[in-house]
Amino acid sequence: MIKKILTTVVVLGLAMSASAVEKSDGKAIYGQYCATCHDHGAARAPSFETLGKMEPANVVRALETGVMRVIGTFSLNGPQRVAVAEYVTGKPYTVGWTAKVANQCAASTWPISADPLSAPHWNGWGGNFGNTRSQPAAMAALPREKVKNLKLQWVFAFPGETLAEAQASVLDGRLFVGSRSGTVYALNALTGCTHWAFQANAAVKGPILIGKLDSGQWLAFFGDVSGRAYAVDAASGKLVWQVVADDHPSARLTGGFQFVGGKLYIPVSSLEEGLAADPAYKCCTFRGAVVRVDASSGRIEWKQHTITESPHEETSSVKGKVHVGPNGGAVWAALTIDEKNNRLYAASGDNYTQPATKTSDAILAMSLDKGEILWSYQGLPGDAFNASCALPDKANCPVKDGPDHDMGSAPILVTRADGRRLILGGQKSGVMHALDPDKAGAVVWKTRVGKGGIIGGVEWGSAADINAVYVAVSDAQWRGGRFFGDKVDLDPTAGGGLFALNLMDGKPLWHAPPVSCQGRERCSPAQSAAVTAIPGTVFSGAMSGVMRAFDTRNGKVLWTFDTVRDYHTVNGAPGHGGALDQAGVVVVNGWVYMSSGYANWGGLPGNVLLAFKPEAP
Repeated sequence: MIKKILTTVVVLGLAMSASAVEKSDGKAIYGQYCATCHDHGAARAPSFETLGKMEPANVVRALETGVMRVIGTFSLNGPQRVAVAEYVTGKPYTVGWTAKVANQCAASTWPISADPLSAPHWNGWGGNFGNTRSQPAAMAALPREKVKNLKLQWVFAFPGETLAEAQASVLDGRLFVGSRSGTVYALNALTGCTHWAFQANAAVKGPILIGKLDSGQWLAFFGDVSGRAYAVDAASGKLVWQVVADDHPSARLTGGFQFVGGKLYIPVSSLEEGLAADPAYKCCTFRGAVVRVDASSGRIEWKQHTITESPHEETSSVKGKVHVGPNGGAVWAALTIDEKNNRLYAASGDNYTQPATKTSDAILAMSLDKGEILWSYQGLPGDAFNASCALPDKANCPVKDGPDHDMGSAPILVTRADGRRLILGGQKSGVMHALDPDKAGAVVWKTRVGKGGIIGGVEWGSAADINAVYVAVSDAQWRGGRFFGDKVDLDPTAGGGLFALNLMDGKPLWHAPPVSCQGRERCSPAQSAAVTAIPGTVFSGAMSGVMRAFDTRNGKVLWTFDTVRDYHTVNGAPGHGGALDQAGVVVVNGWVYMSSGYANWGGLPGNVLLAFKPEAP
């Protein structure tokens, strides 16, 4: 579960009195509240140098409504947030600053086609209801023999950003993508010019989902890390509605939505596991959830927690500190729809404290109509973990702490060549689970592909066709074994690799080994980003910043592209590539799109979206 928290919340353990620092002294504010993590390489804290590349308004937004809102709103007042933003960026704060739209597209109507979903597209996280991340040949239009000829066509830089994590959606000639600053862009998929930009309240980490209402209007749906869900007009970018999907102070929306029959299904995750790093914090009250809203109005129709019992039971930490539970079970990956059985599948994370529950680290089947849990399969019982367990004092760590082995990947619903359906669940333990969705989640097979760990095993997701599931292994390691509250020093020789597992029995068909990245700063060969498959080819990127395409028959490398470089961009903003993580490749009508620059966990920062297509040799 720690994959999705901000380790910078360890500064909550510092004194919280804002009066101790002069309001206008940004340097002193930074030293008291920020330096502990940002100057010492905490795993998800950008360095001071990286912060200096941001815009002051983006820093303020992160402190007010974004990833750092817990510190920014509880420890600092408005002038202090501005002061520290100006100090770390070295630039004056401008009220109302948003990313400037450069290279504006010529005015045009959208959609162009009568039925955009019948033409080549990639919509949402997995590209389809089953989250197979497998694009059919007609949609991909990229034969295996042409993959080696892929050439960079254009690059879009997210202005003022130092991290690129969101995956694009492509529909009817437009590309929709979110950003760390909360700006959502609609670009021309062929040229990269900008049709419109919309400013959300906080970072938009998940994919954009496009859906058509009964009225005929096309909407773009997405969530941010302040727990808000949005619907904007896909043609113009104008806001239609927004709603707080979960009002817990730590709630965030990171996973892909699903749109079925005029209803929107939203997964809810949280930051609370990280708040437990503060010894004074009484952990924990958040419970993961799935929310259904009316897509035309944003009205919430039902909300189902992954843990049905409300937090009430008191237990003790290793230091005797009182906890409250049960809690946890965050849903930070995309939801999967099973139209045949009128249900959805959600993957849940760990518990934060004891008592541990039976629906943590699990695949849950829920009714589409009412949300009730129909069955659950648990990948690891008793996994209670929070950020305190990784700190020396362990003040909030449960007496019986777990390994933090979330069932974090979006469940894959796939039909094998013999007609049998499977639910595939990748886990941070390093195990791929195959379940029978038509027999209440009965186990069909299980296969271990990795060692597992806090950011180990299977992270953001696999891809599957009718014959195999393609599973990338993270297993990132740090030299010295520290990842939290100390300098992050990624091991350039540890982690990575790609497996093709037979859907019939789970046995490996082939294994493509990782590539060491010794000599590159802040580098790991870990392959934690989501995998994408098209007929004949599977794409998998690494934290090293290198994307590779493999032959689905034998795992041989067909194409390699190192994204770590400076770029000339279509919108004129400075652009640089970095680590590849979270977002996978999107393949549509012969084009390949990817984001580069996932600066978390010690990876190289970056801020670009890259577009490729094959050229004649």
